[in-house]
Amino acid sequence: MDALDAARAQFAITISFHIVLAALTIGLAFFLMVLEALWLWRGRQIYLDVYRYWLKIFALNIAVGTASGLILEYQFGLNWSRLSTQAGEILGPLMFYEVLAAFFLEAGFVGIMLFGLKKVGPRLHFFATSAVALGSLISAFWILSANSWMQTPVGYAIGADGRFIAQDWWAIIFNPSFPYRFAHMTLAAFLGTATLIAGTSAWQLWKEANNPRVRLQYSMALWTLVLFTPVQIVVGHFHAEHSLAVQPLKVAAIEASWKRPVEGAGEPMRLFAVPDMQERRNHWEVAIPRIGSLYLHYDLSSTIAALDEFPPQDTPPVAIVFFAFRLMVGLGLLMAVQAVISLILRGRRRLYQSRWMLRMCVFMTPAGLLAMPIGWQSHLSPCQRLFH
Repeated sequence: MDALDAARAQFAITISFHIVLAALTIGLAFFLMVLEALWLWRGRQIYLDVYRYWLKIFALNIAVGTASGLILEYQFGLNWSRLSTQAGEILGPLMFYEVLAAFFLEAGFVGIMLFGLKKVGPRLHFFATSAVALGSLISAFWILSANSWMQTPVGYAIGADGRFIAQDWWAIIFNPSFPYRFAHMTLAAFLGTATLIAGTSAWQLWKEANNPRVRLQYSMALWTLVLFTPVQIVVGHFHAEHSLAVQPLKVAAIEASWKRPVEGAGEPMRLFAVPDMQERRNHWEVAIPRIGSLYLHYDLSSTIAALDEFPPQDTPPVAIVFFAFRLMVGLGLLMAVQAVISLILRGRRRLYQSRWMLRMCVFMTPAGLLAMPIGWQSHLSPCQRLFH
């Protein structure tokens, strides 16, 4: 392992923890906001009880997430010093805005959430909860803007010393891939939080089937899966479609397409393969002919640019990207199945009694959280690779 591999491994470990903690901050903040809104609207104590239960977990998550975020800031300067030097004029302000506009907002109101209910009153306390939820979303806005700019950089010029110089901040912030990534990541945060709450609730229901508080949070988590999983599938599809237009090399790596098929043969959907970077081909490939063309171009004969059409030195680690993308999609489909089954059981009034469904939810507890770091591995930044 050389210094580059060590830096990648260290950064990967840190970001894998931080992305989960940051996503849980977003998901739990909005979950708490909905719970408190329902308490104020309906006046039922059960909503406040569930709120107080998850508030403790939320506070611990913020504390650990803040620490992991600080480590990431140091690693930007130490592990990727050339990236920080040459693109710092653009990436630095974006990350600073995240701290200034989002983190301070969260930090300022989280104390009221924890200790202020009896001191400031219910309505002002709900305002504090909503401010923290909004702050978590603003934080995601700026971080996703910075990451998206590294994927689709616009609004800049290159100075005489090779540094990136900002010319159009509106173009930089709202760069071409930003809307897709922001929507995709926000939905992923909601779904990851939902699978966590559903799984822990299922474990509690297994031991105490008639606990009303556990039933409430279990039901709310499964409704979240029902509402947002289909939306995530649609957003993910359009995100991939956009990536095909602006980052064809990435899509070629995701599809492990080393050589373009003959004209009219269509692009296969590779279910399994073992990509070989040395020989630049796949081993043990299992594919369905033409189906790739169907979801990539809405026909059965089109093809995409293959890896042999790009400089070899620009080729990302194909095996990592190939398997990470399929694991992410597979976990997303399992969440969709979980949502559909919950609807069927809800209609039959067996949502809380079905033991096999409880087992499934416990098994799926980490699914949404695992899908996030796995999905990020399938979206390696080409801009970062320029500065190795």
